[in-house]
Amino acid sequence: MSASHEVTLILTLTGGLTAALLLGFITQKMRLSPLVGYLLAGVLVGPHSPGFVADAATASQCAEIGVILLMFGVGLHFHLKDLLAVRHIAVAGAVAQIALCTAASMGILSLFGFSPLAGAVFGMSIAVASTVVLTRVLADNHALHTRTGHVALGWLVVEDLFTILLLVLLPALLAPDGGGSGGFWIALGLTLIKLAALSVFTLVVGQKLIPVVLGYVARTGTRDLFTLAVIALALGIAVAAAYFFDASMALGAFLAGMVVGQSDFSARAAAEALPLRDAFAVLFFVSVGMLFDPAALLSDWPLMLTTLGIIIVIKPLAALCMTMLFRKPLRLSLSVAVSLGQIGEFSFILAAMGISYGLFGQEANNAIIPAAMISITLNPLLFRRIEPAARWLEKRGPAWLSRSPLPHLSAEAVEGGGGHRVVVVGYGPVGRNLCRILRDSGITPVVIENNIDTVRSLRSRGRPAVHGDATQAEVLREAGLERAEALLLTTPAIPAREVTPIARAVNSGIRILANTAFLSEARHLRELGVSEVFSGEREVALAMSEFLLHDLGAADAHVQSELRRLRAELE
Repeated sequence: MSASHEVTLILTLTGGLTAALLLGFITQKMRLSPLVGYLLAGVLVGPHSPGFVADAATASQCAEIGVILLMFGVGLHFHLKDLLAVRHIAVAGAVAQIALCTAASMGILSLFGFSPLAGAVFGMSIAVASTVVLTRVLADNHALHTRTGHVALGWLVVEDLFTILLLVLLPALLAPDGGGSGGFWIALGLTLIKLAALSVFTLVVGQKLIPVVLGYVARTGTRDLFTLAVIALALGIAVAAAYFFDASMALGAFLAGMVVGQSDFSARAAAEALPLRDAFAVLFFVSVGMLFDPAALLSDWPLMLTTLGIIIVIKPLAALCMTMLFRKPLRLSLSVAVSLGQIGEFSFILAAMGISYGLFGQEANNAIIPAAMISITLNPLLFRRIEPAARWLEKRGPAWLSRSPLPHLSAEAVEGGGGHRVVVVGYGPVGRNLCRILRDSGITPVVIENNIDTVRSLRSRGRPAVHGDATQAEVLREAGLERAEALLLTTPAIPAREVTPIARAVNSGIRILANTAFLSEARHLRELGVSEVFSGEREVALAMSEFLLHDLGAADAHVQSELRRLRAELE
């Protein structure tokens, strides 16, 4: 990489992320989604605004990494059984919604002079939702791992597969012979074979190899190596999906995440990839904002408003009708419909292909980009209004709307994973005995342990265990700390100073019991919010004092008196 390229990369990252930080903070204070701030940051550092201009190509490449890591993270928590459970509504719903959106676009855009083929390609480009936006909106509203999230993500996977087919088939369809020589059907057949091969390779072969590789790396005990292994797997499989199977990198990363998510490393992998994922995902929104030219609205605003109407009205209505036809609860139907009312990365790619083949001109981009920005801005705001809207419709709407309201519970809660729960960090001598006492008392202990062999041994006996570092919020959430009654830090090797504030952020009311080596740390830990501190120095001092007093022949009353005085001094 040349010096000029290095400077461009650093300036783009620094300028883009700094602008995103400032505007994201401002929009958050205004009770808007930070996504709005990230988009405005892109406009600010883009080529159509005065002052500093970031490199759009560099920002777009970094954004692609963010999409890959985001989809890998989604796959970690989206098991194959979840996808199969929603296959009927996801396939039928996505196909019907895309067809309705495309047909509506063809009819409406004919008024703007678009040919039927141009209207179809334009309509298909805005029929698919953004992966990044949908997952962020669901995650921010704690709906990513609910039944709503499973349906929406399954729907999105079908849309991604549809887009992949389009990217391969459109060149064959738009070729001079129009596919008359069989090129279209050959391209279709090859694409389906490649997608099937990618799925088999990732879900079958990968399921055998990936956990073995991560297991070897985890046993080294080196955190950096494990992080590197996770990132290399996510990016490597994503690139392989694109270059060897002609699939999207996002789909390859999603499948890789599903494989890792079914292994013992799911929580730790999610925690290790989280910081990079969030930073690069922000750059996606910055790169979208950089494409926007405000001056284009002066001439292309009618087409932009029409495009926006199709995105935020026709698309959600089509999705709502399909979910209701499948007799899904009102809240689920509204949530899925609203979450799909936006467009993103694939829309720009399909629109660019339509422009390259001369189906329409630059006015398509001038309409799609601001419509994408507005829909991305409105989507989180609309999603927050689903609950009040559902309550109003159940109260004043037809009786059939009130059936089976769906609470926003986690998948585990829906499956009956309730009851008393305590998270135990560490499974040494102290942790093992505490777990035995908890089980004997009818309380479920969930162990967090860095030793992968210990985790596998516990799981083989049907006992819940999570592999990972307790200083990472994702690992604590995977262990169910949000629903737990207590957190037990059983060994001084666990940095209670670091774990406590993170645990409080996940569950503000959690009761924390900590084992620390030094008596001097006890007061500070109590100030941080630890409920009870057990110091090795204090317990050794008490045990040795008690032994010495008995050995000197002291009476029991005197022994207990001295121990009480010593406890008070050591508080």
